[in-house]
Amino acid sequence: MRSNEYLERSVTCEVPLRWGDMDPYGHVNNVEVMRVLEEARIAAFGVPVGTGEQVTPAKIPLFSVLPEGTQALIAEHRVKYLRPLAYRNVPTEVRVWVVSAKAATLALGFEIVDAADGAPCIRAQTQLALFVPETQTVLRITKEQRELLEPYTAPSPF
Repeated sequence: MRSNEYLERSVTCEVPLRWGDMDPYGHVNNVEVMRVLEEARIAAFGVPVGTGEQVTPAKIPLFSVLPEGTQALIAEHRVKYLRPLAYRNVPTEVRVWVVSAKAATLALGFEIVDAADGAPCIRAQTQLALFVPETQTVLRITKEQRELLEPYTAPSPF
């Protein structure tokens, strides 16, 4: 990573690991890493409107202010495994930040750290497209939404 700016601009979300997330090698399976990223994304940006109950407030309330029925669809994932993420019976910390918010796409950066020593295990970037099924169109990110996201914007993890 070119910069540690993300440390100052990210939000930290705690995501519990499940004993069943381990693979035969004793570390969290790569498929389960995608679940951890998803849980961190929802903790950071909120439950999309109409898809569940938001009990704990989102750290950056973006999804809750989108029009009813808007879907945040994954367009792309990129993941780099720096070291194995061992199962721990305490939540792992996931740092989440915005890489870019333009037109109808939102790129997010992630860093998953080991709960025991705080060392980075995984870095990832996810690109989302905001989609409105009713009209079969993408939803453009507004100026106000970009302003909401700006304080959390930092370089790509790659």
